[in-house]
Amino acid sequence: MKIKEIISALERFAPLPLQDGFDNAGLQIGLTDVEATGALLCLDVTESIIDQAIDLGYNLIISHHPLLFKGLKSITGRDYVERCVIKAIKHDIVIYAAHTNLDNAFGGVNYKIAEILGLDNIRTLQPKENLLLKLVTYVPTEYANGVRTALFHAGCGNIGNYDSCSFSQTGEGSYRALKGANPFLGNLDELHIEKEIKIETILPAYKKNEVVKALMASHPYEEPAYDFYTLLNDCQQIGSGIIGDLINPIEETEFLKMVKERFKVESLKHNSLSGKTIRSVAVCGGAGSFLLPQAIRSGADVFITGEIRYHDYFGHDNEILMTEIGHYESEQFTNELLYSIISESFPYLSVQITNINTNPIKYL
Repeated sequence: MKIKEIISALERFAPLPLQDGFDNAGLQIGLTDVEATGALLCLDVTESIIDQAIDLGYNLIISHHPLLFKGLKSITGRDYVERCVIKAIKHDIVIYAAHTNLDNAFGGVNYKIAEILGLDNIRTLQPKENLLLKLVTYVPTEYANGVRTALFHAGCGNIGNYDSCSFSQTGEGSYRALKGANPFLGNLDELHIEKEIKIETILPAYKKNEVVKALMASHPYEEPAYDFYTLLNDCQQIGSGIIGDLINPIEETEFLKMVKERFKVESLKHNSLSGKTIRSVAVCGGAGSFLLPQAIRSGADVFITGEIRYHDYFGHDNEILMTEIGHYESEQFTNELLYSIISESFPYLSVQITNINTNPIKYL
């Protein structure tokens, strides 16, 4: 298969429009219309990672963190980023990053952390705003089921843990076909009244083009009538962080020990302990301290993330247990998530998780 097919599979799971505004996820380096010889998965792209891909004979590296965050004004090899760019291009290696789009996706990075922790009843901590559209269209009665099904297959009708959601209402539509038209029903220059079904359904804004194509392909009319409306509703399945419940609640000291063991943390930071039982857990992989207010408002007993700023530790001892496990440590299982996405779609592709620890932070 070609590299662009692998990227398409990744972007079906974690569409690029889900990334945060500061991010630079997506294709970083290379041409994708070539056959893939193998994929190496990593958190960070370094020179040693590219060397490993070369040794394996792989021409695709998929990372969590983008190699390129800022524009390059020159490529002279003065730092590791420029050296990586030079080496990747020289050896025809494609570099792709799935970052905050994978963080924010349903089933993404934070869901993997929740799996490691053994959480149930998972909800999004900060749902994405301004992401939803409502589609309204009108279809002849006997064709409504076919159009509705096509819209669902294109990505419409997902609300929480439900799919195929829509509302239908019967009515009458009218039109007059003018010269040059080719009406599916009715005659030229005659007012036609047709029994129709009004279909309303919901969709993510980034799927609008796919939905329009599906509507046009399935609708019998030459010129289907349809409208899109912007919704203020949050998209509850997509966003930053998650909150879930421990299947087996435990005392907070034992909980911290469990976290330290499962995430192989050498130095776990936390605020004061009170001896309470941990039942509800809020999680954000990476630098997630911006979600502390949401974690508190959600009623979580503990908030786990990769980085917490010093001053954020003050004033919350009676509100929530805060646990900082390290940026790399919090996201280390992302490679397993990427592996499952790719191997499920391309079982015969050679895929390997790097054995190189790219964490730049060391502990004495």
